[in-house]
Amino acid sequence: MKSKIKWAALGGLVLSFMSLLEHLFLAKSSASMLQYSSIAAFTGDLNYPEKPGRKGAGYRKLWGKVKALEALQPCANTRSMPYPVPHEQNNGFIYAKVHGDFEKIKASICDLVAISRLLNATLVIPEIQGRTQSKGISSKFKSFSYLYNEEQFISVLANDVIIARNLPHDLMETRKRKQYPVFKPKRLSSPNYYLQDVLPKLNSAKVIGLIITDGGCLQSILPSSLVEYQRLRCRVAYHALHFREEIVEVGNQIVQRSRHVEAHDVHTELTQFRRKQMIKQGLIKEESVDSRSLKANGSCPLMPEEVGLILRALGYPPRTRIYLAGSETFGGQRVLIPLRALYTDLVDRTSLCSKQELAKIIGPETPVPLDSFEFPPAQSAKQLKEWDNAGPRPRPLPPPPDRSIYRHEKEGWYGWIAEKDSEPEPEPEPEPESNDLRNQAHRLLWDAVDYIVSVEADAFFPGFDNDGSGWPDFSGLMMGHRLYKMASSRTYRPDRKYLTELINSTRDNLYHPRFNWTLSIREHLNKSTAEDGIMREFLLSSPTSFLSHPIPECSCATLKNTEIVHSRKGSNLQILYQGQDECPKGLDQGLNSIESQDDSADKSETPEDDMDLGPLESDQNSQPFTVLTSEQDEEMDPDD
Repeated sequence: MKSKIKWAALGGLVLSFMSLLEHLFLAKSSASMLQYSSIAAFTGDLNYPEKPGRKGAGYRKLWGKVKALEALQPCANTRSMPYPVPHEQNNGFIYAKVHGDFEKIKASICDLVAISRLLNATLVIPEIQGRTQSKGISSKFKSFSYLYNEEQFISVLANDVIIARNLPHDLMETRKRKQYPVFKPKRLSSPNYYLQDVLPKLNSAKVIGLIITDGGCLQSILPSSLVEYQRLRCRVAYHALHFREEIVEVGNQIVQRSRHVEAHDVHTELTQFRRKQMIKQGLIKEESVDSRSLKANGSCPLMPEEVGLILRALGYPPRTRIYLAGSETFGGQRVLIPLRALYTDLVDRTSLCSKQELAKIIGPETPVPLDSFEFPPAQSAKQLKEWDNAGPRPRPLPPPPDRSIYRHEKEGWYGWIAEKDSEPEPEPEPEPESNDLRNQAHRLLWDAVDYIVSVEADAFFPGFDNDGSGWPDFSGLMMGHRLYKMASSRTYRPDRKYLTELINSTRDNLYHPRFNWTLSIREHLNKSTAEDGIMREFLLSSPTSFLSHPIPECSCATLKNTEIVHSRKGSNLQILYQGQDECPKGLDQGLNSIESQDDSADKSETPEDDMDLGPLESDQNSQPFTVLTSEQDEEMDPDD
């Protein structure tokens, strides 16, 4: 009996071994059918190539330059003559305090320099108020130098405006006694306001103060006679306002570690904050807020899941590295789960930099005081015994009689919904504690790092761009900088209203959309990177935020006027280049040499590299949509 059991066990082992060999053989033979094995994917993540080797048509459509905009080049130098150098014997000094977030600070400083030039005044380096003035902030970096390089700021603008680090001693005493005029200009103030209202006070007092809180103090579109002031704003924004060395070093490190990268901006304003600002600006009424209608109107940011699906529809493979600028979104990492399911290589500054590297930016700070609360000491055995022998306890008082709940005692939603139908006015926010101000100051530094990475990214997709409301935002400044620095870089300028309509049309088949839906997404977004997107931004952003659309004043064209005139009449190309000046010959020749190298590289490609992006199935079949590229041929599935 025992020998039979042994033979049965041996037979079972042999069958198990043969089954294991069969499974290994099947796995090896079917490995070629998989898109990439787990080992290949793991090693590929560790050794991510800086540039893919094959650069066919599919690669160019995802990462290449936009040919229609290659003729548009940055040119913010002065062109009108004469443009005299400022003289020390001017009308006086302008002392400014700037409040706001990162984007407001940048726009305000650019306007301040233009105003100083307009009033022929010496500009004292602006003070960045609030966050950088709180207790405990690094003593090494203060106010303006907390973000920007003062030496660069002064030297670049030496031929435009005289800049002083501080007021002269006698004027400083006047300032301490508050004997000089102080103005609080509104956003988009006209040049006449400064020439008629501010300049007389400056001439008499020799020093004035400006307090800027709304992200700018000069109108966006200036008269044609003041075109040089537009170019001056570009020189300030893109040449004079350089971040200090520590920020630039960390930003460049992240750029090197994150190549090949697409930057996705998730600087989506929190729902309540954005709602308050829209109410304040009169865009919506407090009692008529409808989130669905706002979403359908394009007034809400795209959700991370929607951005992921759009990028997949464009053809970006699942292993594309995406850098999240402003990853502290409303809801935290939970909101990013759908995007991370579509793109696993999702990174931000915290995943690409160590805590020690990020601490170098902050500098030495006063340690945050620990909580001073102390628990009372435990009672000894002797004290407890005395308490037990203290005699009878007094009887407790009866409960107080019922009374009505006063209005000031009601809190939250239940407190006011029963009193009136509309939401009450938001209460003034309490003065933040020192630690909160410190965290807000750090946020300025993180925005600066994200700004550097986003400018250098191979492609940029905004989560929330300027929608014509006039409020300066991170995405708008970023797209304006990329448009100025390299207009042909792949920067998507989506129409959120149109994309929302497309997404709602396939809501039931969001992860398996039809072929025509994918074509509509691609057509719209590819056009948004070229003339159509530029013209749309010109109509929306230029009237309210010049830095979001700094052309045609701050650019030139390598195209000759004859080429522009002979283009199709009324085309976007003709409209875009009609008002552009021709670039200097030296710049034109340098660009031609670069283009010749690119052309030679394109000719060396094999025919199979020119495989176009596109699904192979038709809409009539109503089959699940599949993106086929040289790198990817898998379905849009959240679990891939």
